[in-house]
Amino acid sequence: MKVFVTGVCGQLGHDVMNELEKRGYEGIGSDITPEYSGAQDNTPVTTMPYFQLDITDKESVEKILTEVKPDAVIHCAAWTAVDLAEDEDKLEKVYAVNATGTQNIANICKKLNCKMMYISTDYVFNGQGTEPWLPDCADYGPLSVYGKSKLEGEQAISNTLDNYFIVRIAWVFGVNGGNFIKTMLNIGKKYDTIKVVGDQIGTPTYTLDLSILLVDMIETEKYGYYHATNEGGYISWYDFACEIFKQAEYTTKVVSVTTEEYGISKAARPFNSRLDKKKLVDNGFKPLPTWKDALSRYLKEIDY
Repeated sequence: MKVFVTGVCGQLGHDVMNELEKRGYEGIGSDITPEYSGAQDNTPVTTMPYFQLDITDKESVEKILTEVKPDAVIHCAAWTAVDLAEDEDKLEKVYAVNATGTQNIANICKKLNCKMMYISTDYVFNGQGTEPWLPDCADYGPLSVYGKSKLEGEQAISNTLDNYFIVRIAWVFGVNGGNFIKTMLNIGKKYDTIKVVGDQIGTPTYTLDLSILLVDMIETEKYGYYHATNEGGYISWYDFACEIFKQAEYTTKVVSVTTEEYGISKAARPFNSRLDKKKLVDNGFKPLPTWKDALSRYLKEIDY
């Protein structure tokens, strides 16, 4: 199987390419940078074919994908700077990447009759209530520009293709890039006490674990909407920070505050990021390990 992966300079795309390599598939990576740049972790991604690609450039997308002729596309590339997306001078770029860029890829996947997988987010929902969001729930109502643009990306795919996977994830961390864990570890070195929000609830997602599931899924024809995070229950960012310091053996004290008390953020964050993952099991896919186990393995992979 030949799989074209966008956004390989990010956390998830990096791990997806390595998982494809492990299974003996032909992975072709792409990102906007001239050359692959990522974690120097002796993983095989740097040896795989790589294309510089601006997904907002319709002609470039058609040229490269038509040349490659993949059996499947795993679309990890996205604008993910949630607060920066709120700036008026960034709006056009955010929608160009997350919506128009996704439409460009979907159009060629339809032309080539190949599978497409789109990585989406809990931010497409309104973040209210306490009930976990179901994969096929259409009660969206995103609160931020980022969420709205990702929802438009979902709709571009569902309106264009028949053979697609839309996989929503949340609270992502991986070796190749910045994330909450790395931020906490850096702050924990500098301060004895830190404040972390305790009223936003969800579950972390380790890209290494997720990449295994995504390749499992792309091997099938079990199309549709899915939610995928690590197991282990729903937690707050405060709970996550406490466990990070516990496992890293930091003595940093964590104080739980409300989102309102914390302030700062330009973009509205969802309070309820609980994602129901039962559909994965119902369709024969193996759930991800618990988030505490994922955190333990992750800390062994990074320097801190």
